[in-house]
Amino acid sequence: MNITLSQQNTTEALLNVTLTESDYLPKIEEKVKDYARKATIKGFRAGKVPSGVIRKMFGKSILVEEVNQLISQAVSEYIRDNKLRVLGEPMPNEEKARLIDWETQKNFEFEFQLGMVNDFAVDLSAKVKLTKYVITVDDQVLNETLEDIKQRFGTVSYPEVSEAGDNLSGELTRADGTTQDTYIPFQKIAKKEQARFVGLTKEDAVSFDPSNAFDDEVVLAQVLGLDREEAVKQKGTVTFKVGTITRVMPAELNQELFDKVFGKEVVDSEEAFVQRIKDTVAENYTREADRLLDHELQHHLVDHTNVTMPEAFLKQWLKASSRGEVTDEILEKEFKAYAESLKWDLIKNKIAEDLSIQVEGGEVREKAKQMIVEQFGGAAIAAQLGDKLDAIADNYLSGQDGKGQNFMRVYNQLRTEKIVAAIKEKVTLAEKAITLEEFRKIAASHNH
Repeated sequence: MNITLSQQNTTEALLNVTLTESDYLPKIEEKVKDYARKATIKGFRAGKVPSGVIRKMFGKSILVEEVNQLISQAVSEYIRDNKLRVLGEPMPNEEKARLIDWETQKNFEFEFQLGMVNDFAVDLSAKVKLTKYVITVDDQVLNETLEDIKQRFGTVSYPEVSEAGDNLSGELTRADGTTQDTYIPFQKIAKKEQARFVGLTKEDAVSFDPSNAFDDEVVLAQVLGLDREEAVKQKGTVTFKVGTITRVMPAELNQELFDKVFGKEVVDSEEAFVQRIKDTVAENYTREADRLLDHELQHHLVDHTNVTMPEAFLKQWLKASSRGEVTDEILEKEFKAYAESLKWDLIKNKIAEDLSIQVEGGEVREKAKQMIVEQFGGAAIAAQLGDKLDAIADNYLSGQDGKGQNFMRVYNQLRTEKIVAAIKEKVTLAEKAITLEEFRKIAASHNH
């Protein structure tokens, strides 16, 4: 077997693989004998089929299978042994492959086009400066959070007549005549429109302009049952017919509420409860700020790291490997985002390689346990599950299909977290305290 690499430019190359009969013949002979032992052919006893008969009946298919397997293995090993940074998959020259005469040829030549990335460096130094926002939990946010908790854990009743603060569900008829069930949260109604929804009884109907009634576009979309873009385009009045009136009597700040929110006797006073709420809100805000910082770190490195990629090859490979699903039109719209995502993966791999960042199986298991605990109620559920948590995590990581997809998902998430943490240790992060409103404006303006 002979393999040669012909570099066309810095990011594209041709890989030629030549096989002689001596490369594949031992495998062919072995396969023929295996077929002879297992084949059931009329006129021959089981396991006694002559090799000549097997060659006549299955020789071509055996040859094609073994040659392709040898070629695939050889290409993979060559790429690995020569540490080539290959993007996508080696793309075979289909035209040359079609010219092969499997009936008469003894030697075979295959050609593969490779897309590669040039060697590059990632600047992880104190010269890289980014802002780490610290969101302050002010009294307004704290009070709003407490009110929300008291509502969520309050006592629900269904009165005959609506009052201020009552939530309504029923049937909405849009301007175009279409109807749907909907839910109207009173606190989300614009103050100037709230009076319309007071004093209503079941089956009462009220007409209103949704664009005037709801300032929040997300709530507007939910009430209309449309996506956000369509909802803001809606004009004219709608009619709402009351089905159910729901009233919530806010829960009192007492031990019963404390236990419902944080678990039995975790906090034992109003002061401790408020402080725990404040700490929880602060943790949530820290996660939001960290997500924005991670986003900005990613885009800074993508924008400021010189990585040359074979765009023409990648487009060709994406089309060829998609079986017709990726068209030129789709590439025109989505290739830039794909290329940036690929570049980020290359940068992460480079950082992991340079800094020897690894993820062990035990770490993946612990990460899975942490995710399960967070999803199902925090420390309280962890205490209840006890030793069963290990089995639940193992079952999740193995997955129902047994292919370990969940394991790889958690592995990749943990690996990315380690890489991003390493980046943060290397660059300069200047902390800046801001309010939640200021943060949301900044986050909205940082869409890439």
